[in-house]
Amino acid sequence: MALRVVLPLPLLAVAVLTAPGAFTGGGTRRWGRGRAEELRLEAQQARDAAGEAFYDLDSAQRDLRITVETISASDDSQQARRVGVDFTEFGQRIDQVSHEYIQVVDAHDLDAPQLDASTASRARHDFGRMRDQLVQAKVDLERFGHGLGPLLEKAENQLRQVAPAVEAAKRSLLAATQALDAVRAARLEADDLALSLAQLGPELRLLNEGAAQHGVQPTVRRAEDVRRRADEITAQAERLPQRAAETDRRLTSLRTRAQAIATRSEKVAPVLSELRRRFSAACWQDLQQVPQQAVESVRRAERTLADAHRARDEQRWEDVGARLTEAQELLARTDTSVSAAGERLRRLNEVSFDPSKEIEKTRFAVRDGQRMAMSGRSVPEERHAKPLDEAVERLDRAVAALEGGGRNPDYWMFLVETKAVRDMVGAVVENIRNGR
Repeated sequence: MALRVVLPLPLLAVAVLTAPGAFTGGGTRRWGRGRAEELRLEAQQARDAAGEAFYDLDSAQRDLRITVETISASDDSQQARRVGVDFTEFGQRIDQVSHEYIQVVDAHDLDAPQLDASTASRARHDFGRMRDQLVQAKVDLERFGHGLGPLLEKAENQLRQVAPAVEAAKRSLLAATQALDAVRAARLEADDLALSLAQLGPELRLLNEGAAQHGVQPTVRRAEDVRRRADEITAQAERLPQRAAETDRRLTSLRTRAQAIATRSEKVAPVLSELRRRFSAACWQDLQQVPQQAVESVRRAERTLADAHRARDEQRWEDVGARLTEAQELLARTDTSVSAAGERLRRLNEVSFDPSKEIEKTRFAVRDGQRMAMSGRSVPEERHAKPLDEAVERLDRAVAALEGGGRNPDYWMFLVETKAVRDMVGAVVENIRNGR
């Protein structure tokens, strides 16, 4: 009979529990802290991946915000406004995902010394879920951004107009400032232009704030308006020295003319004396007041020029121009009246010596009108024939009056009549030409 060796139960249990490979199928399996550390590492990797996705989404959102702001600043169409609304909705979704991500980060302290396997596993799952949501939000955001290509291209084309327009406005402002400096250096006043330039200061400040704040098209329009107004200031400032010089020339010229007319008016009296001596009263009585009127007119012109000179010194340019024009018109009328006496004597001398020249000149004009009225016709039109017949009769009466005037015929009336006849014929000829 074989001996049966019976070990005490506690020792058997110890032997079983300590035997190599017990309950492991021959291998060694990690339990407890080892497994927890492995899950901690996986959770940290998931956290890092989620953090990278969060950073990528934030970068994509900031880049797209610049695009949307560019479109909104340069395009006020309904489509562009819709882009802003859609981007705001994306922003709300991203804010929600980001908030959840931050909550997950706050909820899991993966660096805690006593992190257990269950908590680490849950953290790994939560961070993985957040990464997927963040990545999907970025994909949707990029898809939305790709659809903005045409609007962005249009906006960028408009944006390219901003810098040249603003730069042109600033150059014009600088030119206006320099033009005003030159005016002041010439001791000319330009307070109104300086005020106009000062009023452009706020506009320049708005231009410097940029299109992002005020919009592309409003900025371009403002820049063009500033440039136009500054160019006008420059043009007016540059004209001031020229205007001053031209004013000085006109003042000198009109003073000289006034002196010349005053000198010539002194010769009217001898001319009138000869007219009285040689011709009938009808030939000169309308010129009796010319010497006195000429003296008074020249004095008035000189006073007006003195007013103009004072206005020039005070740089009241509108007043200067008005006074110079008044003096010029006054001197022109005086010049005509002074010249009339000498011209009257000359014409009366000619016609008294040989009236046939005046008669022949007038008859030639009448015959020329008659030929034109008959051109291409056997009978002239009544509206042409009647005034031509009246012209012939009027000329015959003038000649008869001259021949029957005795020793002192009214030569001046004869000259007036022949001139009137030629004017009648001229009107008929003009009418015929217009009709043809």
